[in-house]
Amino acid sequence: MTLPFIKMNGLGNDFVVIDARSGAKAPAPSVIQKLANRRFGIGFDQLIVVEPGKDEADIFMRIFNGDGSEAEACGNASRCVGKMVLDETGKPEAVIETVAGLLRVRRAADDLITVDMGEPGLEWAQIPLAREMDTRNLDLKVGPEDEPVLSEPGAVNIGNPHCVFFVDRAPGNDIEAFGPLIENNELFPARTNVEFAEIQDPRTIRLRVWERGTGVTLACGSGACATAVAANRRGLTGREVDIVLDGGTLHIEWNKDTNHVLMTGPAETNYAGTLDLTRFAD
Repeated sequence: MTLPFIKMNGLGNDFVVIDARSGAKAPAPSVIQKLANRRFGIGFDQLIVVEPGKDEADIFMRIFNGDGSEAEACGNASRCVGKMVLDETGKPEAVIETVAGLLRVRRAADDLITVDMGEPGLEWAQIPLAREMDTRNLDLKVGPEDEPVLSEPGAVNIGNPHCVFFVDRAPGNDIEAFGPLIENNELFPARTNVEFAEIQDPRTIRLRVWERGTGVTLACGSGACATAVAANRRGLTGREVDIVLDGGTLHIEWNKDTNHVLMTGPAETNYAGTLDLTRFAD
């Protein structure tokens, strides 16, 4: 079986987009794992399946991590797929439906794309957490009790769960050691994305991200949004910040009037091709 695809990226956070509006099916999790392999497959951070939209939605977007698990939201993929729909329709705005709700996408200046990511979830049950606690400062420590390496992160849900640590310096290889430990901590029953944020000034944050089900990525749109919200709740930044990721910069605004989080950044198409799924079958 062959399947057409488009390879896209948002700041190096890369996706294989499959158009299933004509009836194609999403590959099985075991096949997704093989496709995600950058040496033996095509390689991607997430696989995106575009299905027909309902009511006001132009399309329905399903998101699969490299381990085959399904994610609720992905900010960079929303920009990429949103750009694809805007290019197709010529309309000023596109509406993307996800399992986390509706996202509105529009063009911004300099050929950038803005996505309205909606209202952040800030209650402990919305994250979700295993028990009730203040999501501004979670009772979570990593390392020795008397001198933890990481402690008291913030938690935010931007369609998916995020745990944001504020650090003196955005870590290097330590992210690969701590990321999976925190992702799978018992405090997070649905697992979590993990952010390591360095406040450079009230308008700029340097950020590295461990994505749930994928690992280290060059950028994470929902992670950038969650970090902006968590930083503002701590009084570390204003409501508009530039988030500097390994792959580039996103501009995030947590609008005071609407309580919605707006993310602006680039979206690029790399190439199109055809997958021979029989090569990846079990």
